Amino acid sequence: MTEQVNLNIVEGEPFFAHEASINYNPTQITLDFKCITPRVDPRAKKPNFQLKHNVVMIEPWHAKALLTLLNDVVGRYEKDFGKIKKPKAIEKAEKIRKEKQANSKIAEVAPTYMG
Repeated sequence: MTEQVNLNIVEGEPFFAHEASINYNPTQITLDFKCITPRVDPRAKKPNFQLKHNVVMIEPWHAKALLTLLNDVVGRYEKDFGKIKKPKAIEKAEKIRKEKQANSKIAEVAPTYMG
């Protein structure tokens, strides 16, 4: 006879990741998804941003399985909808940023999140 089990599912909030970083140690791989959102505060003299993180820690063999699954899904997506290309607006923004960096005497230490 099979025993019945009650399962409670806790849904996470939808999360759009603008950026991700990945780190590892001998026992786990950590995926840190980041959402950077500008905030408007008329009292502030400088731009305000809100940074949210969603961290996922997985074992290395899970990471390998995730990589295989992601390659499969992206391959099927490109078969259905065409090759995924970098948006022209991002290419233009990267070109402008590179030109500004080349003309600047100060090397950029950290990426800029909003242009």
